[in-house]
Parts: sequence; structure tokens; C-alpha cells
Amino acid sequence: MFNRLLSFTRRSFSSLSEQEILALAISSEEDDARIYRAYADGLAEEYPHSAAMFEEMAGEEDRHRAALIDLHRQRFGERIPLIRREHVRGYYQRKPDWLVRPLGIENVRAQASLMEEQAHRFYVEAAKRTQDAATRKLLGDLAAAEQQHESLAEHLSEKHLGTEAREEEDRTERRQFILTYVQPGLAGLMDGSVSTLAPIFAAAFATGDTWQTFLVGLAASLGAGISMGFTEVASDDGVISGRGSPIKRGLATGIMTTIGGLGHALPYLIPDFWTATTIAIIVVFIELWAIAFIQNRYMETPWSRATFQVVLGGALVFATGMLIGNA
Repeated sequence: MFNRLLSFTRRSFSSLSEQEILALAISSEEDDARIYRAYADGLAEEYPHSAAMFEEMAGEEDRHRAALIDLHRQRFGERIPLIRREHVRGYYQRKPDWLVRPLGIENVRAQASLMEEQAHRFYVEAAKRTQDAATRKLLGDLAAAEQQHESLAEHLSEKHLGTEAREEEDRTERRQFILTYVQPGLAGLMDGSVSTLAPIFAAAFATGDTWQTFLVGLAASLGAGISMGFTEVASDDGVISGRGSPIKRGLATGIMTTIGGLGHALPYLIPDFWTATTIAIIVVFIELWAIAFIQNRYMETPWSRATFQVVLGGALVFATGMLIGNA
């Protein structure tokens, strides 16, 4: 709603003068160069080859800006009006680099491709609205240049990202994803699924009351999730280990721990004891196989070993809960 109201205070693209169109193009090229350099800075440590590619793309944007400034100086003088993309209604927006960078190298590359496509459309429309031959030629040339940037990106990719370099960066991205999300999430899922088996099924067989069992399971799941999340945050800041943001790891661990426990606690919302217990056991079986799958898929643990570890551990904890509950 706020954005809709704000849009009424912006200029329409059709109302811009030729000088304002040039000024908008200049500011847009400046912003895009800064974004590419921010990508390069953010990627330099882990993806140096892609960082070099984005540095060259930023240099290309600088050359576009310089050509636009020269044209503005020839036609309108030294004073460039202050007009930016956020001042124009319906004009394309750019994502801040901090919204793109954490999504991974492929997402950054895709965002860069989208930026060039949007810039191409802008120059095509801008060229239609100018009568000056030199201005129209420059805008048309820039439209063609932006359209060719996909091939430029491919050329720079070949220059900086050979097969070995791309494979190296892909391995780095996969490793970072596993260290930041998969490994902490898997630890949380295992803890939530396995460690809560004993208290939940002990409460179930001790009381025979589904509601009381659900409350025990809810408390155990939430408590374990909070504990595991804070433990992960406090255990490693990620600076030396390279495991990434402790907040992200803590959230992954805490959320997956809670989900693991709630999976077999929620069936006890069903009033009938044996129906709830049967469904809870099925859920436990699914959870254990999910853990084995994640271990095999991301941690490269052989199926036989992953299955043996998870099923054996789950069976022992489940048996412990039943024995204590029936004592």
C-alpha cells in the first residue's frame, strides 16, 4: 500500500525531458557499476574468478557512463540534474547486493543477466523519445551494447572461468552451503527426531493420554530447538572454521530440531491413543529415512552405513522410551 502511494509522487517516464533521460542513464550506469563492484568484493575471497569477471563488467559500465557524460556536456553543459531510478514511476529497480550475495554464485550471475536485460529495454525506450541525432545514436548504441552484454559475460566467463575454475567455484559454493545449512540442519533434525523419541513415547505409554503426550512432545521439541540453536550460535563464530554466519547456522539447527520433534508429537492431537501412536511411529520411520537420505545426498555417507546408524540409534531410543513408559 505504501509503495502504491509513493508511486504517485514519482515522475512518469514519458514526462522526462531529453536532458533528464540522459541524467537518468548516467545515474543508472553509476549504480550498476557500483553493484558489480560490490558483487566482486563479496565474491573475491571465495570466488576470485567470478570477482574478476564482475570487475570487468563494472569497467564496461564506467565506459558507458563516460560516453553519456560527454554527450550531456556537449548538449546541456556541466550541470547534470539529480534524477535516479527511484524518482521515476515504473522504472526498474535493483536488488541491493546484500540481498543477492547470500543466495549463491549462480543467483548473482542470474541477477547480472537480468540487469543487462533491463538496461537494454531502458535504452530502447529512451532512444524513441529523443529527437537529437547524436543522442539517439548513442542511446541506440548503448541498447545494442547492453543486448550484447550476455555474449560479453560469456566471453569474460570463458576468460576468467575456465572449466577448472568454474568447477572449483561450484565446489566451493556447495561446500559453503553444506557447512552453513545442511550440516547444522542435519544435526538439528537428528537431535529433534531421535532425542525426543524417549520422552514422547515414555509419556505416551506411561499416561495413555494423548493430550498430555502432545504437551510433553511440544515442550521437548521447542526446548530442544531453542537449546540447539543457541548452542550452535555460541559454539563457533564461523571466522576460523569458514562455516558461515552463526545466526544462519543457529536458525537452521533450531528450526530443524523443532521440526524433528514435532513430527511425532503432532499425531497425539488425535484423541484415540493407538491411532495417534501408530501414526507417530510411521512419522518416526519417515524422519529416520529422511536423515539417512540427507547423509547420503550431501554428506556422501554410504546408504548402508547411514541407514544402520540412524535406524539403530532410533530403535534404541524408541525402545528406551517404551520400556520406561511401561515401567
